[in-house]
Amino acid sequence: MISIMAEDIKTKIKNYKTAPFDSRFPNQNQTRNCWQNYLDFHHCQKAMTVKEADVSVCEWYPCVYKSLCPIFWVLTWDDCWA
Repeated sequence: MISIMAEDIKTKIKNYKTAPFDSRFPNQNQTRNCWQNYLDFHHCQKAMTVKEADVSVCEWYPCVYKSLCPIFWVLTWDDCWA
């Protein structure tokens, strides 16, 4: 089941063009969407590492937050995260 999910994620990443609509963030301002996807990526990586599972299923989140967030924000958050 997990390998099927990983393949589905890899296909979505390969065909990725821009962030899809997320009903949690219906407004024009996508700042919270950007931040939430950044956090989801790190939470996903941590959870998959603890489970000793394939972390490649988490690679969807960077595609989304990198298309929504200004790169300066991401670099600043990465510096704080490390």
